Amino acid sequence: MYITRHVEKVIDKSKNSYSAVLVTGPRQVGKSTVLKNLYPNINYQTLDNPLLLQAIKSDPVGYLKLQRVPFIIDEIQRVPELFLSLKYMIDTNKSNGMYFLTGSQKFELMKSVSESLAGRVAIINMLGLSTREIYHDDFNFPFIPTLEYLTSRNSKISTDELELWQRIHRGSMPKLYDDSSMDWEQYYSNYVNTYLERDINQLEQVGNTLQFLQFMTTLASRTGELLNMNSIAKDIGVSAPTIKKWISVLQKSNIIYLLQPFSLNINKRIVKTPKVYFTDTGLVAYLCRWLTPETLQTGAMSGAIYETYVVDEIIKSYFNAGKEPNIYYFRDTNGAEVDVLIYQNGILYPLEIKKTSSPNMKDIKHFKTLENYFSSIKIGEGGVICNHNHLLPLGPNNKIIPVSMI
Repeated sequence: MYITRHVEKVIDKSKNSYSAVLVTGPRQVGKSTVLKNLYPNINYQTLDNPLLLQAIKSDPVGYLKLQRVPFIIDEIQRVPELFLSLKYMIDTNKSNGMYFLTGSQKFELMKSVSESLAGRVAIINMLGLSTREIYHDDFNFPFIPTLEYLTSRNSKISTDELELWQRIHRGSMPKLYDDSSMDWEQYYSNYVNTYLERDINQLEQVGNTLQFLQFMTTLASRTGELLNMNSIAKDIGVSAPTIKKWISVLQKSNIIYLLQPFSLNINKRIVKTPKVYFTDTGLVAYLCRWLTPETLQTGAMSGAIYETYVVDEIIKSYFNAGKEPNIYYFRDTNGAEVDVLIYQNGILYPLEIKKTSSPNMKDIKHFKTLENYFSSIKIGEGGVICNHNHLLPLGPNNKIIPVSMI
């Protein structure tokens, strides 16, 4: 069963203003499925076919001239030679909505796009299914903890805690929801093997894939934490520069998201290290061998994976509305920390993420610390995202926010 994706409206609108639309995101999140569902009658080709790849590389312009537009090209990062040829075809025809492209290696694609297709292509980021999409909730505004947003959010998402942990454990890959009988462990085993055999080998920065899998597992166990490359290097038995390179590989393939610290200037008291979040909680659970929702919910990683789920949902709410998320975190050298800061229109909106259903004022005690560091910025409405079932006030400018209201 196809689940309608919120990003469809963004794609369809973009085709009216740009000659090409590029949908980028991790493998198997449904990029090509969305395009084929939106435009079932237009030509589609995937660049996974070796014979096709050889033909395109020998004559990319000739290949494009043979195709009737509009045209969907899947996994375009496999043939970077196509970008200059696409530019030629677009500049020759000067029409909107000619090409729909997908790719799963974001940074490599951005380099090619900036060099060849600047101003000609709309870039749309896509992750796995959001909880809104799973529950067929049509609300598609980016999350922000304001009274206006929260009072307009008539959520269709279940507040049942068991269902929540089942979603967190199952992850966000569409195939796991298309077929509810699909074996979860087998799916992620195949996913990881395919990723290592195809994407990692293509990036050509990893010599030992078994060691890279060990690195992925170690990093997954630290989702939601400050990124400590030296510590990971020590655990894996490789150099810190190797870990830095491998982090870049996971970023390029959209497996992880690095949440940057918020800072307006160079302040030695503010931590400058990013926090790392996996973009799919199911993959984290699989890599760390939390094999059931129940063991995950009560296990040592429950707080970190709950935070990862919330951060992922916030990011998806922006991507699915066609926007970049201006989200950060804050931590100083004294240990004062705010989990998420959303920065919009010169205002900082602070958020804490707690697995509890009974938050209190202690949970937001560091919100005041922000005023000491960012006196020139207004600190806006904030709150604690948690397992409570109802939206409630928590002091004069903050709220208890049910996780179902993201």
